[in-house]
Amino acid sequence: MIVLILGALLSAWSGVRLIRKGRKMVYFRLRRRQVAAGWRAIILSVVLVGFASLLGRFGEPVSYHYFPPSPSPSPSPTISLTPTSSLSPTISLTPTISLTPEISDTPTATGTPFLPIAIEVQFKSLVTPNPAAVFSPLVFSLSVKDRLAINPQRVFQNPLSRVYVTYSYDSMTDGSQFTSIWYQNGQMLSDKSKTDIWSGGTGGYGQDEMDLPAEQWLPGIYQLVFFVGTDWKVLGEFHVMGEPPTATVSPPPSLTPTPTLTPSVTHTLVSSWTPRPSDTRWPSQTPTR
Repeated sequence: MIVLILGALLSAWSGVRLIRKGRKMVYFRLRRRQVAAGWRAIILSVVLVGFASLLGRFGEPVSYHYFPPSPSPSPSPTISLTPTSSLSPTISLTPTISLTPEISDTPTATGTPFLPIAIEVQFKSLVTPNPAAVFSPLVFSLSVKDRLAINPQRVFQNPLSRVYVTYSYDSMTDGSQFTSIWYQNGQMLSDKSKTDIWSGGTGGYGQDEMDLPAEQWLPGIYQLVFFVGTDWKVLGEFHVMGEPPTATVSPPPSLTPTPTLTPSVTHTLVSSWTPRPSDTRWPSQTPTR
C-alpha cells in the first residue's frame, strides 16, 4: 500500500509538471502531446490510489486464503481480560435473599482466562492435546464468505441479531478436547458456550457465531475464549453500542367461558298400588236333618 501511494503521488506530480510544461510550447502538436501525457499520468495516479484502497481492504483475507498464517512461536497471551468489577451499575437492586452459587462462572479479575469447573466436568476426551497448537487472533463481522470475514469490526451498533467470528488454526490434534466460552459483560453465557471433541484436522480456517434475540444484545463487552484441553489459546472481544429494541409481548388469548349445562331432574313414575282381587268365600255346609 505504501509503495502504491508513493507511486500515485509521483505520477500525479509528474502529470502536473508535464501539463505546465506543455502549455508553454509554441507548436500545437507538441503542446497537445505533452498535455495528453500529463493527463495520462494523473489518471494513472488515481488508478493507483484505488488499487491501494482495495488492497488495504481485501488484501489480508485473500492472502490468508492462499498463504495460511504460520503459527506464532509462543502461545503467550497478548490480550488481557478487562476486569468486570470496574463496571458500576446505575441502579443497585438489593435482593432480600442472597444466594451464593457453589460454582462461579464469572472470570477472575487477574486477567488470565480460566476454565470453569462446570465446563471441565463435561470433558470426555482421552487424547492428550498438542501444547504447540495455536490460533490466530479472532476476527468479528456481520457477514462471512468462505470462512473469511467481510468488513471486520470491533464495535457493533444495535439492533443486532448475529455476529460471526472467524479464525485460523494450526498444530491441532483430532480427538482432543476443545472448548469455546462466550462472556457478556463478564458473565458466562452457558447456553452459547460449548465443549466437544475436536475433529477439524491439523490446520485450516474455522468459524463460530453469537446468535441472540434482538432484545438480549445488551450494550457492553462481549468476549470469546478458546481452550484446548485446560489451556487457553486465544481471547477476542468486541463492543456493542446502543440500547437493544424492546421485546414486544403479545397478550395471552382470553379464555371464553363455555356454559355448563345442568341436567334436569327426571321424575320417574312409581307404579300405583294395584288392589288385590277380592277374596272368594268358601261355601258353608248346609245342615241336614
